[in-house]
Amino acid sequence: MEELEIAAKSIEEAIIEAEEKLGLDREQLVIEVIKKGRKGIFKEQAVIIAKPREDTEKDIAGISLNIVEELLDLLGVSAVVNITMDSEAITIEIEGEDLGILIGRGGRTLSSLKYIIRAMVGKQLDTWMPLNVDVCGYQKKRQEHLQDLAKRMAEQVKLRHSTMTLEPMPADERRLVHLALVDYPDITTYSIGEGKNRKVAISITQ
Repeated sequence: MEELEIAAKSIEEAIIEAEEKLGLDREQLVIEVIKKGRKGIFKEQAVIIAKPREDTEKDIAGISLNIVEELLDLLGVSAVVNITMDSEAITIEIEGEDLGILIGRGGRTLSSLKYIIRAMVGKQLDTWMPLNVDVCGYQKKRQEHLQDLAKRMAEQVKLRHSTMTLEPMPADERRLVHLALVDYPDITTYSIGEGKNRKVAISITQ
């Protein structure tokens, strides 16, 4: 499972950042407080380590496959479903002809489908595991596009010495941008806005 060490002004702010970067709610995280932080003259940042809660021994792949196949059957969609797992996530790949109906404009339908599958799998397993859903490689291409875009934007930020923002996007896509630039020299990323208007800002590290 992926593990992050995060420093912020307070433990609460560090947890919020962990939720953002891991694309999870706090009840889905294991939080270890390394430093509580201090205010005043000798102020010190709070530091936490955050990681997703571990899965159970149940047949996660089998349950996920059954759920996805039942959903596709209800939608009247014929497709092949492939499930792969590693230590970090379960990946569901849906392949077939004319599956644009599962992707939708700008990937909006795919985002909704992913949310539904995650909710159904999580409820049946009574636990949580990072879960990715892709249709005909769309998500992979989108991820590569966002990673390239983030790096191009970072170069522009360094040249202009000004903060730039990307278009509003869902939490899992914002997480990709954060991760793409996590080790980028002199660059900081953070999210601004609320709800559907939440987006990533890229700026020079102070």
